[in-house]
Amino acid sequence: MDKLPKIALPVIFAVIVLVILISKSAITIGSGEAGVLYKTFSGGVVTDEPPLGEGFHIVAPWNKVFIYEVRQQEVMEKMQVLSSNGLEIKLEASAWFEPKREFIGKLHQEKGTEYIQRVLLPTIRSAARSVVGRYTPEQLYSSKRDAIQQEIYEETQKIVDGQYIQLNEILVRDVTLPATIKEAIERKLKQEQESLEYEFRLVTAQKEAQKVIIEAQGKADANTILSASLTDKILRDKGIDATIKLSESPNSKVIVIGSGDSGMPIILGNQ
Repeated sequence: MDKLPKIALPVIFAVIVLVILISKSAITIGSGEAGVLYKTFSGGVVTDEPPLGEGFHIVAPWNKVFIYEVRQQEVMEKMQVLSSNGLEIKLEASAWFEPKREFIGKLHQEKGTEYIQRVLLPTIRSAARSVVGRYTPEQLYSSKRDAIQQEIYEETQKIVDGQYIQLNEILVRDVTLPATIKEAIERKLKQEQESLEYEFRLVTAQKEAQKVIIEAQGKADANTILSASLTDKILRDKGIDATIKLSESPNSKVIVIGSGDSGMPIILGNQ
């Protein structure tokens, strides 16, 4: 050590300090993330500049960088809400969302890194209670789930849009009713289905009966018209035509013209 130049120790010390400063100043932001810069000695959170993007960054060691995920995320929420008639309903919903990238500085300054718990989840719960309270358990169980899902989305979106959060979708994944209510609704739906099936069979039978009546009436009208149009002269003419055709048949043996009642031919000796 005595043989080292006097300048060596300061240089080594400076190198060590430089390495420490670089390690403290180097920030790597991953894929789908953005960084909010906090300047300790010059204004705090930076809100008037774009957030730090993906990749490697060097910042002053006395400053800080808060990293936010800016990809679409999902949060699940299970809650108990009341229907329009006061029955307790268990609702499970999820939200697809992402922070608005250009406003991450504002989001960090006003809401902080726990913005999901502070803003998003309470808003979803409030919207769900408000929407579900408009419907009966039967509507929740059967026909109105899509409408409920859309209304919860719209009410939640109105609030979080001004909180620097972009809401992409609300999904109602499960609606659980009290067991007795669920069984009563299922029985009622089954009875309605059977009633609709009976009405369908009844209407079908009535249509078939009408069809038979129309066909019979058509045949009766046709016979009436035919009977009215057949005179004795027409019948004799048709008999003569038939006799001529029969006489041309190789099976005809004896034909007596004018010997039958009303002057019609008599056919004898067929083989």
